[in-house]
Amino acid sequence: MFEQPTGVVEPLADYRIDPAPMRYSQFVPRLYGLCLGLGMEQGRIMPSRAFCSDESQGYPVILLAKHFGAFPFDHGHVGGIVATDRHGPHAHHGQDLVIVQASHVGYDAQSGTFGVYRRLQSADDECTTSCGKICAVLDLYQMEYRFAQEHILIARGETGPVVIVDNLLVRQNRDEGLMLHLQRLVRCDVEGHPSYVRSLSTAKVFYMAASLAVRLAERIPTTPTPIGEALTPDLFYFRRKIVSDEEGRGHLERNLIRFMPQIVTAPAPALTAAKINTQIEFDRAYRTLVTEPAYRGKRLLFVAGLNVDVSPTPGRIFPLTKFVPWAAYWQSPNGQGETWEQDELHGRLLEQTTDNPHQVDLEAAIHEMERVEGVTLRLP
Repeated sequence: MFEQPTGVVEPLADYRIDPAPMRYSQFVPRLYGLCLGLGMEQGRIMPSRAFCSDESQGYPVILLAKHFGAFPFDHGHVGGIVATDRHGPHAHHGQDLVIVQASHVGYDAQSGTFGVYRRLQSADDECTTSCGKICAVLDLYQMEYRFAQEHILIARGETGPVVIVDNLLVRQNRDEGLMLHLQRLVRCDVEGHPSYVRSLSTAKVFYMAASLAVRLAERIPTTPTPIGEALTPDLFYFRRKIVSDEEGRGHLERNLIRFMPQIVTAPAPALTAAKINTQIEFDRAYRTLVTEPAYRGKRLLFVAGLNVDVSPTPGRIFPLTKFVPWAAYWQSPNGQGETWEQDELHGRLLEQTTDNPHQVDLEAAIHEMERVEGVTLRLP
């Protein structure tokens, strides 16, 4: 299918990132305490996680097992996509149900960079992209945006400000690529046609749109100069043919393409993309949960947020993973449900203690399994 533009910059809900977000070692026991406060029964809670498959997500899985006393059900696809066809199986595995959905983004504390993660199992402890799926999706769009930044020039012409646009970008009949909102970039006549000044060998020269000229004001150079960061999200969109079923290979890209102008222009594109995907997946999954028959008559808490994987420093095995809550959906056994926005969810978590008397001693549990006598299988 072809993803078509809306013609306007997509609005985003305000998803704030605290400079000191909650450590997973604090988030999970607080989540467990919140579940008990909602009436869930210790030892009868079945957690589930909708995480990416990256190895950096292993530490959160361990903590969920430690505090809930059960390894979490797998509710996710690569990139932090919720596998909604697993609702039924998850519901059948417990009396009380918890789902944690989180897209993730790596963070290198040494450079202060989002979107990278130090892989200790690699030959040289190299930093690579994280989330790799999200960053791979962004690559093409970021490349096209950089091309447009460099091949759209602005200058003060003899008769007023002009915009020099590469011929590729002028063509609006392309099936895919970065497409310009030309009427916002260049002056148009009464019939809406761009006003040419002249044609060059590889570009066209237009009079600059009045609104853009006002916005740039004294920043318009006397000689042709790349537009650079002045190519803001309202001046372009992306068109791309994405072949994908729901929750299929192209699902993540479909989630993000409408917001790509904001993503590629953001100071930290991978962080922005992960936040947006979390928002979209919560909204989408919520609508499947409220109609899922298997969850009726049970307690269900669905929490969505962002996992920030702080790269491990020398001597540490696991990342310092932090959780940034976004929203939650609570459904009681009688089917009544309510949604908690970011502030309410964060506040409810902070009300809980980080001391969990029911947490499992994983080392002791493993040693106990080693002492158990072997079981001989009765083959049919």
